[in-house]
Amino acid sequence: MGIEIERKYLIARSGWRDIVTSTQLLRQGYLTAGSGVTVRVRTVDDRVGYITIKSGGSALARAEFEYEVPIADARQMLGYIRGAQVEKLRHHLDLAGGDWVVDEFQGRHAGLLIAEVELETPTGKPDLPDWLGDEVTGDPQYYNSSLAMLVGGEI
Repeated sequence: MGIEIERKYLIARSGWRDIVTSTQLLRQGYLTAGSGVTVRVRTVDDRVGYITIKSGGSALARAEFEYEVPIADARQMLGYIRGAQVEKLRHHLDLAGGDWVVDEFQGRHAGLLIAEVELETPTGKPDLPDWLGDEVTGDPQYYNSSLAMLVGGEI
């Protein structure tokens, strides 16, 4: 079983752009969300597909099972999505203390920037760069599954 351990932060300043190492376009939607289990379908650069199952668990650490699926299957599953899809640019960062990314949301959520750091343990305490804003780990309004369901796109 895989465990996802991550912290999330809003972005307060633009200093992160100077340390981007690569960027991917992610499109994702949710076959189920809530009731303790989330099933997500995602495409990366419209070339690779994934299906991911996440437990409810704590907001900081939860079970995660992710499997690559053929891109044609992922596209077809995205067609079954009830509610909207989330589209974002995922920027990978050259930053110590964990696996850091910044998600730059597109479409209805354009302008929303969230930094995530994946940690080895729930007690890990990375050095926080000065461009981070408020921590939103565990705030349901910033879950991607919640963003997909928002009607007006406003947080």
